[in-house]
Amino acid sequence: MTDTADQTPTRSLHINTERTWRGGEKQTLLLLQGLARRDQHVELIAQPKSPMVDRARESGIKVHEVAMRGEADIFAARSIRGIMKRNDFQICQMHTSHAHTLGAIARGRRRWPRTIVARRVDFSIHRKGMFGLNSIKYRFGIDRYIAISNAIKEVMVRDGIDGDRITVVHSGVSDLPAPRTTAAEIRQRHGIEATVPIIGNVAHLAGHKGQTHLVGAAKFLAESHPDAITLIVGDGSERATIEEEIARHGVGDRVILAGFQEDVSAYLSAFTIFTMPSVQEGLCTSLLDALRCHLPTVASRTGGIPEIIKHEETGLLVEPRDAAGLHTAIARLLDDPGFAKQLASAGNALALGEFSVDHTVERTLRVYRDMIQEESSR
Repeated sequence: MTDTADQTPTRSLHINTERTWRGGEKQTLLLLQGLARRDQHVELIAQPKSPMVDRARESGIKVHEVAMRGEADIFAARSIRGIMKRNDFQICQMHTSHAHTLGAIARGRRRWPRTIVARRVDFSIHRKGMFGLNSIKYRFGIDRYIAISNAIKEVMVRDGIDGDRITVVHSGVSDLPAPRTTAAEIRQRHGIEATVPIIGNVAHLAGHKGQTHLVGAAKFLAESHPDAITLIVGDGSERATIEEEIARHGVGDRVILAGFQEDVSAYLSAFTIFTMPSVQEGLCTSLLDALRCHLPTVASRTGGIPEIIKHEETGLLVEPRDAAGLHTAIARLLDDPGFAKQLASAGNALALGEFSVDHTVERTLRVYRDMIQEESSR
C-alpha cells in the first residue's frame, strides 16, 4: 500500500444490535472515537434509545437508529441496506452476532462495502444456530474477521474458517474516568473497615463469568483470612443463582453484591485484589482496567485471558471452576504484598503498551486499508 493510500480517509459503517451497555459496546465506542480522532469518517447503526446511541452522539458520531428485532429481521436489513447505499461506505463492521447476519443480508450479492465481523467470544460458532445456518453465516457474505484474541482465532480455525480471513486485534482500554467518590467512601457505603482487604470482581453476572466459583473461594477465605471481604460489582441474569450460592456456603457476611455501578473507577480504587474467575472469556477488558489501576490479579486460565495474565509475571492463573485453586492464589497475594505489588507493576506496563486503545485503532485501520486496497486492485 502506498503512503497516499495510507493517508486517505476511510468511510466505515458500524452495526451494534445490543440494547444494553457492556464490554462489547464500550469497545465499539472506543473504536469509533479513535477512528474519528484520526479524521476517518464513521457512522453507527444502533438500537433506538439504547445507551450506545446516547454515548456515540455525545462523542459527535453520526448515529442511525434502527429497530433490530433479531437477526432475521428483514425490515431492519432493508433499512441497513438503504443506509449502506446512500452513504457510499467502503467498510461495514458488525460488532455483534445479530449485526453479523443483518449486515450480510443487507449487503447481499454486492461486493461493496467490504464486510468485517468482530468476534469477541471464544465458544464454537456451531454452539448456537439451527439447521447448520451458522456454518453458512460464517462462510459467506463476510470478507474478513477481527478476533480480539489468538484463542478466539484458534476456535474459529478449528470450526473451519480460513485463518487467512482472520486478523487478531487485541481489544484496548483507555484511561478510566476519574473516580466520583473515594475508596474510603466506597468502604463506608458497604460497611467495610479501612484495614480489611477487598477481593473485587467487576463483570456482568452471567454463568460464563464464574462468580459462583468466587463465592466458593470466599468460603475458604472465611477460614484462612476471616477479615477479607469479596465485593462483586455488576448485575445480570445469574444474580439469583449467586445469591443462592452465598446462602448455601454461609458467607452472607463475607460476600457483597454491589449491583451495577457507574463509578467503576471508585470501586477499583477500593479493591485490594482483582479477580476474574471466568469459565469462558474472549479476552476480558475488565482485567485490563484492573491492571491500569495497578491491581494484582487472579484469573482463570481460559480463552484469551492468558494473553493478558502471564502466570507469576503479570498476575496469577488458576483453572476454571476451581474455587479451591482460586482461594489459594488469592491467599498467596494477601500473604505476600511484595509479590502482589511486583505482579501489579508488570501488569500495568503490559496494559499501557500492548493493550492500549491506540494500538487497537491503528491495527483495525490497517485492516480497513488493506481490504480497500485489495478490492481496488481487482
